[in-house]
Amino acid sequence: MLNKKEITAILIVTLVLAFTISLMKTLNIFLYSLIAVFLIIIINIIAKKVASYYLDSEIEIKLWEIKRYGFKPRRYFKNPFPAGIFLPIIFIIFSLGYFKWMASLIFDVKPKTYRAAKRHGLYNFSEMTEDHIGLIASAGILVNLIFGIIGYLINFPEFAKLNIYYAFFNMLPIADLDGNKIFFGSIVIWSFLAVLVLIGLGYIFLLV
Repeated sequence: MLNKKEITAILIVTLVLAFTISLMKTLNIFLYSLIAVFLIIIINIIAKKVASYYLDSEIEIKLWEIKRYGFKPRRYFKNPFPAGIFLPIIFIIFSLGYFKWMASLIFDVKPKTYRAAKRHGLYNFSEMTEDHIGLIASAGILVNLIFGIIGYLINFPEFAKLNIYYAFFNMLPIADLDGNKIFFGSIVIWSFLAVLVLIGLGYIFLLV
Protein backbone atom coordinates (compact mmCIF):
# COMPACT_ATOMS: atom_id res chain seq x y z
CA MET A 1 0.00 0.00 0.00
CA LEU A 2 2.89 2.37 0.78
CA ASN A 3 6.15 2.60 -1.16
CA LYS A 4 9.55 3.50 0.30
CA LYS A 5 9.27 7.19 -0.57
CA GLU A 6 5.87 7.43 1.10
CA ILE A 7 7.08 5.66 4.24
CA THR A 8 10.13 7.93 4.42
CA ALA A 9 7.98 11.08 4.08
CA ILE A 10 5.54 9.84 6.73
CA LEU A 11 8.29 9.02 9.23
CA ILE A 12 10.07 12.36 8.72
CA VAL A 13 6.85 14.35 9.15
CA THR A 14 5.84 12.29 12.19
CA LEU A 15 9.16 13.06 13.90
CA VAL A 16 9.03 16.77 13.03
CA LEU A 17 5.43 17.26 14.16
CA ALA A 18 5.91 15.23 17.36
CA PHE A 19 9.00 17.29 18.16
CA THR A 20 7.25 20.63 17.63
CA ILE A 21 4.18 19.52 19.62
CA SER A 22 6.23 18.32 22.59
CA LEU A 23 8.98 20.97 22.44
CA MET A 24 10.53 21.73 25.85
CA LYS A 25 8.48 19.00 27.50
CA THR A 26 9.26 15.54 28.87
CA LEU A 27 10.27 12.42 26.96
CA ASN A 28 6.93 10.82 27.83
CA ILE A 29 5.08 13.67 26.12
CA PHE A 30 7.29 13.28 23.05
CA LEU A 31 6.58 9.54 22.83
CA TYR A 32 2.86 10.14 23.26
CA SER A 33 2.94 12.83 20.56
CA LEU A 34 4.94 10.54 18.28
CA ILE A 35 2.38 7.74 18.52
CA ALA A 36 -0.59 10.11 18.26
CA VAL A 37 0.75 11.97 15.21
CA PHE A 38 1.67 8.70 13.48
CA LEU A 39 -1.86 7.32 14.00
CA ILE A 40 -3.45 10.57 12.82
CA ILE A 41 -1.40 10.61 9.63
CA ILE A 42 -1.95 6.91 8.93
CA ILE A 43 -5.74 7.03 9.29
CA ASN A 44 -5.81 10.10 7.06
CA ILE A 45 -3.76 8.34 4.38
CA ILE A 46 -5.72 5.08 4.58
CA ALA A 47 -8.98 6.98 4.08
CA LYS A 48 -7.54 8.69 0.99
CA LYS A 49 -6.13 5.44 -0.39
CA VAL A 50 -9.51 3.73 0.00
CA ALA A 51 -11.35 6.67 -1.59
CA SER A 52 -8.93 6.75 -4.51
CA TYR A 53 -9.36 3.01 -5.06
CA TYR A 54 -13.11 3.38 -5.40
CA LEU A 55 -12.59 6.30 -7.77
CA ASP A 56 -10.45 4.11 -10.06
CA SER A 57 -7.18 5.81 -9.18
CA GLU A 58 -4.21 5.61 -6.89
CA ILE A 59 -2.43 8.26 -4.86
CA GLU A 60 1.16 8.79 -3.84
CA ILE A 61 1.90 10.58 -0.58
CA LYS A 62 4.65 13.19 -0.72
CA LEU A 63 6.31 15.74 1.48
CA TRP A 64 4.82 19.19 0.90
CA GLU A 65 7.28 21.24 -1.14
CA ILE A 66 6.89 24.78 -2.48
CA LYS A 67 8.38 25.13 -5.95
CA ARG A 68 7.51 28.70 -6.91
CA TYR A 69 7.23 32.08 -5.22
CA GLY A 70 5.36 35.29 -5.93
CA PHE A 71 2.55 35.79 -8.44
CA LYS A 72 4.54 36.37 -11.59
CA PRO A 73 5.20 33.43 -13.95
CA ARG A 74 8.57 31.67 -14.11
CA ARG A 75 9.48 32.47 -10.53
CA TYR A 76 10.65 29.11 -9.23
CA PHE A 77 13.06 28.16 -6.49
CA LYS A 78 16.26 26.56 -7.73
CA ASN A 79 15.48 23.70 -5.34
CA PRO A 80 11.96 23.12 -3.96
CA PHE A 81 11.49 24.46 -0.42
CA PRO A 82 10.52 21.57 1.92
CA ALA A 83 7.68 23.43 3.63
CA GLY A 84 6.42 20.25 5.26
CA ILE A 85 9.59 20.08 7.37
CA PHE A 86 10.46 23.71 8.00
CA LEU A 87 7.07 25.42 8.46
CA PRO A 88 6.21 23.49 11.66
CA ILE A 89 9.63 24.44 13.09
CA ILE A 90 9.42 28.07 11.95
CA PHE A 91 5.94 28.58 13.36
CA ILE A 92 6.76 26.95 16.71
CA ILE A 93 9.81 29.23 17.10
CA PHE A 94 8.19 32.53 16.12
CA SER A 95 5.00 31.82 18.09
CA LEU A 96 7.03 30.82 21.18
CA GLY A 97 5.44 27.40 21.22
CA TYR A 98 1.80 28.50 20.95
CA PHE A 99 1.20 27.93 17.24
CA LYS A 100 1.76 24.39 15.96
CA TRP A 101 1.60 24.01 12.17
CA MET A 102 0.46 20.48 11.23
CA ALA A 103 0.06 20.42 7.43
CA SER A 104 3.11 18.67 5.96
CA LEU A 105 2.00 16.00 3.49
CA ILE A 106 0.34 16.21 0.09
CA PHE A 107 -0.66 13.66 -2.53
CA ASP A 108 -0.59 13.18 -6.28
CA VAL A 109 -3.32 11.26 -8.09
CA LYS A 110 -2.93 8.89 -11.02
CA PRO A 111 -5.96 7.28 -12.71
CA LYS A 112 -6.07 3.51 -13.13
CA THR A 113 -7.21 3.68 -16.73
CA TYR A 114 -7.14 -0.09 -17.22
CA ARG A 115 -9.49 -0.62 -14.26
CA ALA A 116 -11.77 2.29 -15.10
CA ALA A 117 -12.07 1.11 -18.71
CA LYS A 118 -13.60 -2.16 -17.55
CA ARG A 119 -16.27 -0.29 -15.60
CA HIS A 120 -16.96 2.73 -17.80
CA GLY A 121 -15.69 1.80 -21.25
CA LEU A 122 -12.34 2.65 -22.77
CA TYR A 123 -13.30 6.11 -24.04
CA ASN A 124 -15.52 7.16 -21.15
CA PHE A 125 -12.73 7.72 -18.63
CA SER A 126 -9.54 9.59 -19.45
CA GLU A 127 -8.34 11.47 -16.38
CA MET A 128 -9.15 12.45 -12.81
CA THR A 129 -11.27 15.57 -12.47
CA GLU A 130 -10.94 18.18 -9.73
CA ASP A 131 -14.17 16.75 -8.27
CA HIS A 132 -12.56 13.33 -7.90
CA ILE A 133 -9.40 14.73 -6.33
CA GLY A 134 -11.48 16.83 -3.94
CA LEU A 135 -13.42 13.78 -2.81
CA ILE A 136 -10.22 11.89 -2.09
CA ALA A 137 -8.87 14.77 0.00
CA SER A 138 -12.24 15.09 1.77
CA ALA A 139 -12.06 11.49 2.93
CA GLY A 140 -8.87 12.21 4.88
CA ILE A 141 -10.30 15.31 6.56
CA LEU A 142 -13.56 13.57 7.44
CA VAL A 143 -11.87 10.57 9.03
CA ASN A 144 -9.72 12.87 11.19
CA LEU A 145 -12.84 14.64 12.40
CA ILE A 146 -14.47 11.29 13.22
CA PHE A 147 -11.41 10.13 15.16
CA GLY A 148 -11.35 13.46 16.94
CA ILE A 149 -14.85 12.69 18.24
CA ILE A 150 -13.83 9.12 19.10
CA GLY A 151 -10.75 10.37 20.97
CA TYR A 152 -12.89 12.67 23.07
CA LEU A 153 -15.51 9.99 23.80
CA ILE A 154 -12.91 7.45 25.00
CA ASN A 155 -11.22 10.10 27.17
CA PHE A 156 -8.14 10.86 25.07
CA PRO A 157 -8.60 14.65 24.75
CA GLU A 158 -5.08 15.33 23.43
CA PHE A 159 -5.56 12.80 20.63
CA ALA A 160 -8.90 14.43 19.84
CA LYS A 161 -7.31 17.90 19.75
CA LEU A 162 -4.49 16.81 17.46
CA ASN A 163 -6.97 15.27 15.00
CA ILE A 164 -8.90 18.55 14.88
CA TYR A 165 -5.72 20.59 14.48
CA TYR A 166 -4.49 18.29 11.72
CA ALA A 167 -7.82 18.62 9.90
CA PHE A 168 -7.81 22.41 10.35
CA PHE A 169 -4.37 23.05 8.89
CA ASN A 170 -4.93 20.66 6.01
CA MET A 171 -8.22 22.39 5.22
CA LEU A 172 -6.45 25.67 4.42
CA PRO A 173 -7.00 26.33 0.67
CA ILE A 174 -3.36 27.06 -0.15
CA ALA A 175 -0.69 25.49 -2.36
CA ASP A 176 -1.11 21.71 -2.73
CA LEU A 177 -2.75 21.08 0.64
CA ASP A 178 -5.95 19.04 0.88
CA GLY A 179 -8.01 22.17 1.46
CA ASN A 180 -7.00 23.56 -1.91
CA LYS A 181 -7.95 20.32 -3.66
CA ILE A 182 -11.32 20.22 -1.88
CA PHE A 183 -12.00 23.92 -2.52
CA PHE A 184 -11.51 23.64 -6.28
CA GLY A 185 -13.22 20.25 -6.41
CA SER A 186 -16.38 21.38 -4.64
CA ILE A 187 -16.77 24.59 -2.67
CA VAL A 188 -19.92 23.10 -1.12
CA ILE A 189 -17.99 20.17 0.38
CA TRP A 190 -15.17 22.50 1.44
CA SER A 191 -17.65 24.81 3.18
CA PHE A 192 -19.36 21.90 4.93
CA LEU A 193 -16.07 20.45 6.19
CA ALA A 194 -14.79 23.91 7.15
CA VAL A 195 -17.86 24.44 9.34
CA LEU A 196 -17.31 21.06 11.03
CA VAL A 197 -13.65 21.85 11.64
CA LEU A 198 -14.46 25.27 13.10
CA ILE A 199 -17.08 23.72 15.37
CA GLY A 200 -14.44 21.25 16.54
CA LEU A 201 -11.95 24.07 17.17
CA GLY A 202 -14.56 26.08 19.04
CA TYR A 203 -15.41 23.12 21.22
CA ILE A 204 -11.71 22.60 22.02
CA PHE A 205 -11.07 26.24 22.95
CA LEU A 206 -14.32 26.96 24.77
CA LEU A 207 -15.41 23.76 26.45
CA VAL A 208 -12.46 21.39 26.82
